[in-house]
Amino acid sequence: MHKDSIRAIQYGAEGKLFVSAGDDKLVKIWVTDSWRCISSVSSEKRVTAVAISNDGRFVSFADKFGVIYAVEIEGSLENQSLPNKKAVPILAHYCSIITSLEFSPDGRYIISADRDFKIRVSVFPEKPSDGAHEIQSFCLGHSEFVSCLAFICNQDSQQWYLLSGGGDSTVRLWDFTCGSLLDTCHVGETGLIQSKEGIDDRLLAVTDLCATPCGSLIAVAIQSLAGVMLLSCNLSAKSLHVARVVPIPGETFIPTSLAAASSSNQLWMVMGASTLCTSRSAPLACVKVLNGFYESNQDSVEQEARVLEDKDLPGSEQLLQTLQGSSFIEKDALSAAAEAVKTAMCNLLIKKQYPSENREFRKRGRNDKRVDKKK
Repeated sequence: MHKDSIRAIQYGAEGKLFVSAGDDKLVKIWVTDSWRCISSVSSEKRVTAVAISNDGRFVSFADKFGVIYAVEIEGSLENQSLPNKKAVPILAHYCSIITSLEFSPDGRYIISADRDFKIRVSVFPEKPSDGAHEIQSFCLGHSEFVSCLAFICNQDSQQWYLLSGGGDSTVRLWDFTCGSLLDTCHVGETGLIQSKEGIDDRLLAVTDLCATPCGSLIAVAIQSLAGVMLLSCNLSAKSLHVARVVPIPGETFIPTSLAAASSSNQLWMVMGASTLCTSRSAPLACVKVLNGFYESNQDSVEQEARVLEDKDLPGSEQLLQTLQGSSFIEKDALSAAAEAVKTAMCNLLIKKQYPSENREFRKRGRNDKRVDKKK
């Protein structure tokens, strides 16, 4: 078990492996058939992002100082415990928090996004100990932190593209192999999001992205949006535009994580909060499902995409009991969780301004200074 807040999770491509990491400076690797931890990897700093290669050979993670590590996990699919290996550093965004980390679908690249608006595409080395020194490209264009990454594939050409969301309230489409920005969708300027007084619609952070298998429809979770925005994507024309916003009637539900079901036309949405506004409140997770998330034209999206009521969910109350800890969540608890999510998104990636007298003290703890071994 983790002994502190969990900041990052990731499933392997086939769902057989699961990785979790967080503030206890441990990266734990689990097999999902038995939910047994087969290995624990120690990190020098708190972990902010994790990734698993599509072939299941490597786990990569990033710490709060922007250093990215990799560890090989041979033998994991045989459900055998692995020796607790030491991860090796492969690259770094020095002193910039890594906000998202992904392997490319073909495994050739590792893509890292950070708080300082950058997306770096690096060639993943055959031997992690050699380091990922070869930079394929930089994807530059965001004017605030980059919060999430996702891949989409053109089924005709079998070419993969990269989607990114950020604190500048945009979703961007990239040819990541050359760093070319293909299109930008300003989700905060559509007039479809009703924000509270005093909050600038143009600076609502995109918190997560999820695309249908052929990439024609993209679900977007947005800070303070009680629902989900759907974007239409035309990969032939390399364009993005807003299809609609699907609200959740009568609920204070702000998704923090999105995932598409592989066997049905459904989008699963989770709102999670580990620290609520009232000290008496317990950590909370709430699950909702959007039906009609599939390859379609905009007209059918308008007609069919809707949020299911709890009684209509696959597995109904029994599933909710398992996922949420309860089949029913009180309105006050749900509201408290929503406020905690809003506050967390406002504070998580905003750079702190420290008094000048404190800066020298903080610099002593940095791990990006080169050490001369001859001295």
